[in-house]
Order: sequence, then structure tokens, then C-alpha cells
Amino acid sequence: MISNFRGTGVAIVTPFHKDGNIDFKSFEKLIDYQIGNGANFLVFMGTTGESVTLNYDEQQAIIRLAVELVNGRKPIVVGIGGNNTQAVVNAIRSSDLEGVDAVMSVSPYYNKPQQKGIYQHFKAIAAASPLPVIIYNVPSRTGSNINAETTLELAHGVPNIFAIKEALRDMVQCARIIKDKPEDFLVISGDDVTAVPFLALGGDGVISVIANALTSDFSKMVQYCLDGQFDKARLLSFKLLEITEAIYSEGSPTGIKALLSAMGLCQNEVRLPLVKASKQLQTQLAQMLKKLTP
Repeated sequence: MISNFRGTGVAIVTPFHKDGNIDFKSFEKLIDYQIGNGANFLVFMGTTGESVTLNYDEQQAIIRLAVELVNGRKPIVVGIGGNNTQAVVNAIRSSDLEGVDAVMSVSPYYNKPQQKGIYQHFKAIAAASPLPVIIYNVPSRTGSNINAETTLELAHGVPNIFAIKEALRDMVQCARIIKDKPEDFLVISGDDVTAVPFLALGGDGVISVIANALTSDFSKMVQYCLDGQFDKARLLSFKLLEITEAIYSEGSPTGIKALLSAMGLCQNEVRLPLVKASKQLQTQLAQMLKKLTP
């Protein structure tokens, strides 16, 4: 199972129509695009999928359709997280996860728990989950950090937790985790911009946002790193740097949806409290895309 989650995972957006309903036709188009362009596994209902704006019925519909459309071609990860431990446990238990390969759960946000609380939160989730669990550290969104010691305690002490998506740009913390983790525990980057240095430390892959649109180049870059071909990886990293930074300039997934819209893969629609990209960013991304794909 571990090898299934090395490489490039794509944090799939949830496409919407102008009326706010889920655009399932574009959802299918996106899945086929990712698989056809080299993604190693697909992540649904994460931050990029605007999971916090989806109601329970929509979440279940996305899970079932994702399993149906992927049809065993790639491993599937589903995000189920929150800042109420019991609610997360209940959501995992009530979800139909048949055909899903792993659950990803974000560290509790807003509450700012102590490290002991974070440990107990994930221990409870791992006990409730019928699937292996990826913990997700993204301090820029949650307001608190899962420090290296807590990650390692979970990695060594909770068998059902097999990976971390680490979105902190602190390479020292990443190095500490990679240095002392169990052999069968994966450390996956959650930050596109620092992917190459992260992988150079010994990381196992990236769960990417930009790969929604530039799947082929990003997947090649990650594979070059895993193969030790860092000269080739560096060139691709520099090629993607400008557009990768640009998609985050007005928040995520605002930017990536504008880019996907320019590519004809989904509409440029997000749900409140997000608003869609400014005309200026839409124009900028379209120009960058043209330079990358002449």
C-alpha cells in the first residue's frame, strides 16, 4: 500500500456551476485528465476541494462518484476532518468508504489545541477509521502546528496512521520527521513551491494544487526527484515557479479554478466565503499558461 502513495497526489477541486451546484460533468473530465497525465493518486474533499462548504449529501455523492469514475485506476484519498473530534469520528463512521484507499484528516483548526490534544485527536480518528489515515499539517490555515515530536509519536505509536501531508515550509521540521520516522511511514509535501527541496530531504511525494492543471509537468518533476535526477527536476521547478506562485495570490482554490477555467476543464466558480479570481489574475494566468503551452 505504501508505494501507492509515493509520487504525485492531486488535491482535486470541486467544480461548480454558476448556480452553485456541483458540476459533475466537469468533475469527470478533471478525473480523466489527472489520470491521463500521470497523477499517482487522487485526493478528494480536501482544502482545495472546498470541503467545508459541502453538505453531507454532497460529500457522499462526491465519494461515490469518485470511486465510480476512477474505477480502480488510481488510489483514492478522501478528506474527512474538522475541529470537533467526535464529529469527525461520526463522519468517518457514517460515510460509505467502499472503494476508497485512505482517509486524510486535517489538524484541528481554530481551537489551537496543545500537542497532547492533537495527539489524542488523531489517535481517536485512527481508532474509528476502517482505512489507513494520513494526518494533515497546514498551520497557515489551522492556526497551530503539529510539531515534529507529535508527528513522530503518532507515526511510531498509532499503527493506522501511515503518512503525514506536511504543508509547513520549515525544512528543519520536515527533516526531523524524515530522519526519525518509521521506515513504513510516508512524509508527503503539501506545498507546491518547496516540493523539490522537500523531496531532496527524502520526502515521498507531494499532494499538489497546481497539478490539477499542469499534471504532466508536475508529476515528471516529482518523479525526477524520486529518481535522484535533481538537475531535471530543478528545471521543471523553475518552469512552474511563476504560475504556481500566481495561483495562490488571491487564495486557494480561487487561483487554480481560474487556471482550470482558462484550460476549459471547469468553470471559474467557488462558493462563499471565497470569491472568484479578479479579472487581472484571470488575464495573468491565461498569459502564463500560453507561455507554458505554446
